[in-house]
Amino acid sequence: MLLLRGGEVLDQTGRRAADVLIDGGRVVAVGPALAAPAGTSVLDAADAIVCPAFVDLHTHLRQPGQEEAETVETGSRAAALGGYSAVVAMPNTTPATDCVEVVRQVRRWGEQAGLVDVRPAAAITAGRAGAELADLAALYADGVRVFTDDGNEVADAALMRAALEAVRELPGAVLAQHAECAALVASGHLNEGPVSRALGLGGRPAVAEEITVARDLALVRLVGGGVRYHVLHASVSATVELIRRAKADGLAVTMEVTPQHLTLTDACCSGADPTFKVNPPLRTDADLAVLRHALRAGDIDAVATDHAPHAPDTKARPFAAAPPGMLGLETALAVLLGPAEIPLERAVAALSWGPAAIAGLAEHGRPVAPGEPANLCVFDPQRRWRVDPAALASKSRNTPFTHLDLLGRVRHTLLRGEPTVIDEVATR
Repeated sequence: MLLLRGGEVLDQTGRRAADVLIDGGRVVAVGPALAAPAGTSVLDAADAIVCPAFVDLHTHLRQPGQEEAETVETGSRAAALGGYSAVVAMPNTTPATDCVEVVRQVRRWGEQAGLVDVRPAAAITAGRAGAELADLAALYADGVRVFTDDGNEVADAALMRAALEAVRELPGAVLAQHAECAALVASGHLNEGPVSRALGLGGRPAVAEEITVARDLALVRLVGGGVRYHVLHASVSATVELIRRAKADGLAVTMEVTPQHLTLTDACCSGADPTFKVNPPLRTDADLAVLRHALRAGDIDAVATDHAPHAPDTKARPFAAAPPGMLGLETALAVLLGPAEIPLERAVAALSWGPAAIAGLAEHGRPVAPGEPANLCVFDPQRRWRVDPAALASKSRNTPFTHLDLLGRVRHTLLRGEPTVIDEVATR
């Protein structure tokens, strides 16, 4: 048995001081000053929050094919240290995760690492090439619930309609779109605006996201039947308004935002530091303000990291030649509580049960209550720290958050009652 002692429980039902007793992978008791049966291990939760562990809808684990940047094992360790018990692994691997065989291999690597539940997303189109649909029904039968060509927009409207029609017939499945009109961003490297012009680099205009989301919502209305649609890494204010209106109309649509789009703007790119290159790009102060307000108000459903490791030599190239992407798993909570100034209760909801519901992960994001799975996170909300890239668990170092004062750090993480992190150190 395991006892989390002296903490404050926070979940969907509220916030209260309580110990948490765990046995057999499940919570068996929650209450103040619980007695520890003989032989019980005790983890200190004093001055800490005990909550359902986090779920990342958007993680790049890079394996297979890009192991120099990350592996399922190293990415899983980073996730556990960030308070996660489950991650949805993106399919832009080499080869793409577009068939049952690759899905099963990624899942096996996750099981071998044993630090988080690794749930592979699968590509919408074969090879993520945007020409023909992957076998979505076969992938669904093997357990896939999230389908996306992340990194690429599904640009062909007829193909996107066919994908939505296919997903409509798969209960609990969701189609997730990288919403950047491919034709408008093909030669762009950062947000189109004064900074891109000053650097003499092609831009990626905000309207590229708006156009794709608006088109897709029209297709969702056309297809009907409660088809589920999700916007990956929303970055502009127009997306927030489009999704807000679609929800009001009763459509089954959701959106996520990343910590970087809540804290950084295209001004960070003015020195041409490729650390700040990401797709979709960092936007304006006005976009950032709208995204923060929408997250606080509950209009944005989840925070997802878009954890995108890159080998140091590739990220050190000139801005135009460097790959887009940033690390995020170990810092997400602290970025939300610190520089993004998101209220603690809303941050936990957007990191935990919000994304768990979107991904269909029934064992994650559950209330801290007797009988529930003990997938839990214990974090100190007052712990202030700065990132040391060399100390990160990821194989890569491309974090943009080294210059920020972060607030809140994970102390312990539990996966089915087994500690994967104890006192800020991974157990494996």
